[in-house]
Amino acid sequence: MAPNDFLALLPLLILSIAAVLVMMLIVANQSHRVIQMASLFLFLTSFLSLFLIPVTLPYAIAPLLLIDSFGVYMMALIVFSALVVNIISYVYFEGKEEGPKEYYVLLFLCTLGACILAVSQHFVSLFLGLEILTIGLYALIAYLRSRQRAIEAGIKYLILAAFSSAFLLFGMALIYVQTGSMSFSLIAHSLALETDLPALFLLGIGMMMVGIGFKLAIVPFHMWAADVYQGAPLPVTAFIATASKGGVLAVTFRFLTSIDGLRFHVLSASLVVLAMVSILLGNILALQQKNLKRLLAYSSIAHFGYLLVAFVPNSPLSLPAMSFYLSAYLISTLAAFGIMAVRSDGTEEAEELASYTSLFWQSPLQASILGLAMLSLAGIPLTVGFTGKFYLLAAAIQNNYWALALVLVLGSILGIYYYLRVINSLLKGGTTTGALPKTAFPYFLVLSLVMLSLLALFILGLGVFPESLIGYLKDLQMGGTTSVY
Repeated sequence: MAPNDFLALLPLLILSIAAVLVMMLIVANQSHRVIQMASLFLFLTSFLSLFLIPVTLPYAIAPLLLIDSFGVYMMALIVFSALVVNIISYVYFEGKEEGPKEYYVLLFLCTLGACILAVSQHFVSLFLGLEILTIGLYALIAYLRSRQRAIEAGIKYLILAAFSSAFLLFGMALIYVQTGSMSFSLIAHSLALETDLPALFLLGIGMMMVGIGFKLAIVPFHMWAADVYQGAPLPVTAFIATASKGGVLAVTFRFLTSIDGLRFHVLSASLVVLAMVSILLGNILALQQKNLKRLLAYSSIAHFGYLLVAFVPNSPLSLPAMSFYLSAYLISTLAAFGIMAVRSDGTEEAEELASYTSLFWQSPLQASILGLAMLSLAGIPLTVGFTGKFYLLAAAIQNNYWALALVLVLGSILGIYYYLRVINSLLKGGTTTGALPKTAFPYFLVLSLVMLSLLALFILGLGVFPESLIGYLKDLQMGGTTSVY
């Protein structure tokens, strides 16, 4: 490797070194507070290094990785999500029965895996990144091992993730047999003269989509989502819903775009069907949920159905629309789970909708942040979620995918019902529902609320003034080619 290779990989190297440093702090028997603050500093350093990569982009680290502006932006979203999860983790884990120190090591490794996915251009790096991410999640989901639901969720995720990885690996093997390569660019070269997908390649990519569909929890591979979301610790649930899925979505978009796979009707039609059924079923399943974790689990199925709308072929809006909506979804979801983590105590999680009744009269700040997150996820105007959905709708209509656009609108209408039901609970009545959770170190609670308030400002700011971010996303490059608006 050349010196520039190490400079280009600086954010990933910092995450790798951070995991080792935290292990050394654990060996030195440092306190939870020291480890959390060290982790916060290291996450912040990795995030800032993304904007200081001292090489010209795009920069290829052949044959596995490609550091381009799209990959840097996706890594920024992933590391920022992990940074927010790290901040809310102290308030959540302090007072829990399990020592939370090893949790931070796993969090760094999972973030590293998701970032590798975002810049992968080869099946080897794709699979390694996915396994680094997934194996860490096994332990994180079941981290509170004295709680039965956590163990149940961990076992479910372990079994289903193992099957999905097997499908993914076998699909890669079939594509390798057909094309003789595992590099995205060389696979694209072998398909350049094909008018129809070869049968072996079609079978391989079908098996890969089974594995990817599980990781994204889209229909019909969504059965694990609600139970795992509910059983995992709240910060872990937030990480699964944001950074984990963001990395998988980024590599899926890169792969399909790099091989120009969406020009084949069978593949584009399959993705359209997956998007439509995910939008409808995800919203329908969320309608009657009274557990906020399960509600957000089912709604995330719909949101990744919305994101699949950006995969429509030959649309110059696809890349900026997908990037913008993913940003909106991550910000809103982190704000929602952050308030839930702050509201939880050492014995119970604040996951039932009933526990948020009259929250506005008890804590206007927390209720306002949660309410804004719900409005954004519902796609209400003046929030970033509305702008994101409008952008996706434009991408679908531009290429005459009218049925897909209609389903997107219908799904958004269904979503308004259950998101507004949460807001109605926040405003209901005029009496409090209980005391605010206490923490031994109030400044960690203050830091968490400051970060969540910042997310709320992003929700409003990017909803009212989205032009700067949209302008940046229009210039994103993938593999050296600038997206055209």
